[in-house]
Amino acid sequence: MRQVDFEVLMEFLWARLREDETAARALKPGKNEDLTRLRDRVLSDVEAKRRLLHWVHEIPWAVEDKPRSFWEDALVNVIAGVPLRLRSPVAITLLASYVDHPDFRSEWKSIVGETEGEIRNRDQERTT
Repeated sequence: MRQVDFEVLMEFLWARLREDETAARALKPGKNEDLTRLRDRVLSDVEAKRRLLHWVHEIPWAVEDKPRSFWEDALVNVIAGVPLRLRSPVAITLLASYVDHPDFRSEWKSIVGETEGEIRNRDQERTT
């Protein structure tokens, strides 16, 4: 991933999901079944995206509050550094849905079009 502030990117995505949920909940159920189905689908979509963002952002084993040996601690720290880089393409893919939003940052446009393979190749070049 290019040098972007990942926390800002994630907050942008959380805010868009809140907006999508608010807009969907504003649609009142009525006689139009298509509108009701659309509202329900948007709400389900928001929930699925929230789960994905939690998966991208949180490292569950790093928050365990238990004593570890030196090697366990070292392994947790090594593993904790890898997942975000490997999981960030999920957030970037979700980001593509909001390219036309006024708060979408111009520097994100260059990363939205990248494929997972391009990201992996660039990361490998950086480490060699």
